[in-house]
Amino acid sequence: MPLMKKNEKIKVFTTTINAGKFKGRKIEIPDIGTTRSSKAILRESLFNTLQFDIMDKNFVEVFAGSGSIGLEALSRGAGECYFIEYNKTAFHALQSNVKRVDPSHCHLFYGDSFEKFSVVYELVKRSHEKTYFYFDPPFAIREGMDEIYDKTMKLIESIEPEICEMVIIEHMTNLEMPHTIGALKFFKHKRFGKSTISYYQPL
Repeated sequence: MPLMKKNEKIKVFTTTINAGKFKGRKIEIPDIGTTRSSKAILRESLFNTLQFDIMDKNFVEVFAGSGSIGLEALSRGAGECYFIEYNKTAFHALQSNVKRVDPSHCHLFYGDSFEKFSVVYELVKRSHEKTYFYFDPPFAIREGMDEIYDKTMKLIESIEPEICEMVIIEHMTNLEMPHTIGALKFFKHKRFGKSTISYYQPL
């Protein structure tokens, strides 16, 4: 990722929440190397799959970026949403986006997703509510990201079926995903150019 010059202004893109009680609210996305916006068509497909099943469930966006997926889930009826993000610029954007939507049901964690995941996992476990986990790690083609999918798979392996409603992974299309990850079984995927989302449920 190229170094930013001092006082260089970061470009900010915007997207909007597609549906639900916060439909039309703006979400800001800083143009930085480690985050990218999930395409609107991908988000629409994802929530067409989840539909009303997410009502009152927990939703965890593990590599949150600006929070576009989790905030869409909240708008469509998810109960409590948890966001983990380690990039300071993206985290500040996430904070602003949450303030524009509904801070009372959002829980933000600043730091490495692999280190903070256990903290969030314990919180959703204590809630006794089924949880959706959304993983969108930085693509492995980026510098320093070679082991990102191996580490992500280990996190997913730690998820207990009694807590999990579903795990959704947004990944490079050319990545071959396993049929099972821990106690979870693959059941469908959908391609969107270079990105694909794969869905897993408890066995």
